[in-house]
Amino acid sequence: MTKKITIVGLGAADLDQMPLGVYRLLKESKTVWLRTKDHPVVSALQAEGIHFESFDDVYERHDQFEAVYEEIVDLLLEKSAAEPIVYAVPGHPMAAEKTVQLLLERKHAGEVEVTIAGGQSFLDALFASVEIDPADGFQLLDGTALQRDDLHIFGHVIIAQVYDSYVASDVKLTLMEKYPDEHEVTIVTAAGSKNEVLKTVPLYELDHDVALNNLTSVYIPPVQKEEDTYREFSVLRNIIARLRDPDGGCPWDLKQTHSSLKKYLIEEAYELFEAIDEEDDEAMTGELGDVLLQVLLHAQIGEDEGMFTIEDVIQSTSAKMVRRHPHVFGGVSVETAEDVKVNWQEIKAAEKGNPQERWFDGIPKGLPALLEAYEIQKKAAKAGFDWDDAKGAIEKVKEEWTEFLAEADMGNTASINEEFGDVLFSFINVARFYGIYPEESLASINSKFRRRFGYVEDRVNESGRPFAAFTLEELDAFWDEAKKEERRT
Repeated sequence: MTKKITIVGLGAADLDQMPLGVYRLLKESKTVWLRTKDHPVVSALQAEGIHFESFDDVYERHDQFEAVYEEIVDLLLEKSAAEPIVYAVPGHPMAAEKTVQLLLERKHAGEVEVTIAGGQSFLDALFASVEIDPADGFQLLDGTALQRDDLHIFGHVIIAQVYDSYVASDVKLTLMEKYPDEHEVTIVTAAGSKNEVLKTVPLYELDHDVALNNLTSVYIPPVQKEEDTYREFSVLRNIIARLRDPDGGCPWDLKQTHSSLKKYLIEEAYELFEAIDEEDDEAMTGELGDVLLQVLLHAQIGEDEGMFTIEDVIQSTSAKMVRRHPHVFGGVSVETAEDVKVNWQEIKAAEKGNPQERWFDGIPKGLPALLEAYEIQKKAAKAGFDWDDAKGAIEKVKEEWTEFLAEADMGNTASINEEFGDVLFSFINVARFYGIYPEESLASINSKFRRRFGYVEDRVNESGRPFAAFTLEELDAFWDEAKKEERRT
């Protein structure tokens, strides 16, 4: 026997709003299965002799709505095996009804015949209640599965299925990632009925002392204040486009090219490094913004020249991250971070068609010399061209230092320069054996020197005398004070 399910909507409110065809269908049914009997028309229909069975008990058995909906669908299919059944849901079957969507998936899989018999959507009444025109554009989202990136703050947003305070709390926290805490929202219950309740509250009070049920929705009006839109990526993109607009843009931004901006990207990256080293979260926010600004400027130049857009940049990166992380987005298994690196390199080589590369290909030529030396040595080590342990690297440092001192005694400027480079290169090798990242190590020492010298400078300034008036021994004494102060704090 073919399984058959007819789905009807009970509307959003009173029996008076129910379409006549739906009412007749319910009256003619021996039994009507309800997703929930918590609806204003149920008692009125029961008084007219209509028999209902509900799935309210299913909600008590699960902590997640997804599991509730899946069990309801399974039970409906089981019951429809014996006879055709009528399934009734709040509102309209095609408006914010997950069980209906799951049933339609089963229909397309050939498991059941599903007929949508209509009903009145809660949206009709809600539009009238909050006085908005849907032609202006709106979003209808499910409160039980709300995601931050689904939200478009420039249009009307309606969050359905805000059943209780737990859902309301989750909805509030998600909305607060995109909207100001004080942004006013309207809680609408039983829209269009004699029991309709509208309550407008600041967003942060969404889950405070408000009666909620399965007829509750939340309306969020568009953001109006310009400063409240600055969290949106699209706003920043439009700002950059405006700066580069030949008609009224900024003369400085208009004259920039990919080449002219290179130095600024490097500067901003190093300023970010400083904020990271100082563990200054507020400064990191600003510096990351400056790096992002450089990315968007390059993307806007690419768009102005008709070569690429920021969407192309994002698409390329997204595809690469998915492709190179098959252990996350595919079926590949890894156990260690080293396994991930091996997979990464193999996938990267395959992407390039496995060309015959030189060993140091892939190390950017524009790297600062310290970073380049570190990367060169790592690559050479992978080829087996390396010391067995740190002892060999240390001996090499001693050898190079002796050669440098010999050239220094002879006063050969060109040789001194080369030998000093050998000393630095050897020290970087030692750092690698001890797991020291030389760039970070030197940056840390630079920061320490700045800090201690700043203390010395403060003491000199307090004296009212110039630096030249102090002996090296006196300045060293201030330096030692700085060291003691650091240890104390």
